[in-house]
Amino acid sequence: MDLLRSNLSRRSEGGLFVDMTTFLAFGKDYVGWNYEKTGNPVYLHIKQTRKVVPEDRPLKKPTLLAIGVEGGFDNNEPEYEEVHNIVILPDYVTLPFPSVELPEKVRLAVDAIIMAEGAERKEQLAAWTAEKKQVSAYAMNLPQIDNGVVIPPSGWKCAKCDKKDNLWLNLTDGMILCGRKNWDGTGGNNHAIEHYKETSYPLAVKLGTITADLEAADVWRIYCLHEILLELTMGTHCGSSDVFSYPEDDSVMDPLLAQHLAFFGIDFSALQKTEMTTAERELDQNTNYDWNRIQESGQDVEPIFGPGYTGLVNLGNR
Repeated sequence: MDLLRSNLSRRSEGGLFVDMTTFLAFGKDYVGWNYEKTGNPVYLHIKQTRKVVPEDRPLKKPTLLAIGVEGGFDNNEPEYEEVHNIVILPDYVTLPFPSVELPEKVRLAVDAIIMAEGAERKEQLAAWTAEKKQVSAYAMNLPQIDNGVVIPPSGWKCAKCDKKDNLWLNLTDGMILCGRKNWDGTGGNNHAIEHYKETSYPLAVKLGTITADLEAADVWRIYCLHEILLELTMGTHCGSSDVFSYPEDDSVMDPLLAQHLAFFGIDFSALQKTEMTTAERELDQNTNYDWNRIQESGQDVEPIFGPGYTGLVNLGNR
C-alpha cells in the first residue's frame, strides 16, 4: 500500500495514522489492526481538509515559468489545510501537536516526519529537473591538495566575506566561498566562481546540502513496506548533495563525494541537510513567484516603450 504517496490517504475522512515506532502508515480502518498486532500505542495522525475558497478568488498563480503547459497558466488546484495530532491507542486519546506537554523524543520524531521531503515534492523536483545529472568528467581523478585544511561540521563562513549561507566548498583545496549573486541581490558575492577562475579547481559542493539522504530513507519507510525491501536490496544511498562543475558549467554527480569530503575531515553520513539545493531553490522561486508583476492584475497602467522599458532580466544562477 502506497499510503503517504497518495493524497487520498491524508485527505480522506479518517486521515492517516503513522506508527511512531515503525514509521509505517495506516488508514483509520487498519490502525486498530496494527495496534493489536504490534502493541505500538503512539501514532501521528495527519489530516488534510480542503480550504473553503471564495467564489471571487483570483486564479491560483502558476507553478512554472511557462504558458499552456501543466503547472503553467490556468493552474487552479484546490488548497488544503493540514492538522497534526498525537493519538494513543487503544482509547484513541488525542493530543494536539505541537504541544510542550509531549516528551521531547516524541516531538523530535514528529518534527522529523513532518519536515521530511515528501513524494509529491520529489515528483515536482524531478519534473523540474527532467534531465538526469551526469557524472562529472573531473570526479574520478580529482586532484586534492593536502594543505592541512579540516572542515568543521558546522559554523561555516565565506573565506572572503561575511556570508554564512549559500557557501560552496571547493573539493580540491578546501576553500569555503560564497556562491553567485542573484538578479535580486540575494545569493553570494561571486567568490566561489572567482576562485575557480584563479585556480581552475573544477568541483565544488554546496555546504548545507551534504547528506547521505537519510531523510529520504525515513520517508520511504513511512510510505510503504515495499520501499523498505527495495532499500535493503539496493544497499546504500547516493545522497542528494549539490555538486557543481565549473568547467562543465552544470550540476553534476560525484560518485566519490564521500571520499573527497573525508579528505577534509567531513563525515558524509553524519551531516544533515539545512539548505535547498540549486534545483530546489529554482523550483521554490518559480512556485512562489509574484505573477502580478507581469500580469498587472487590477492595475491601471500607461503603455510605455523605449530604452529601459523592454527586455528580460537575467534571473541569475549559481
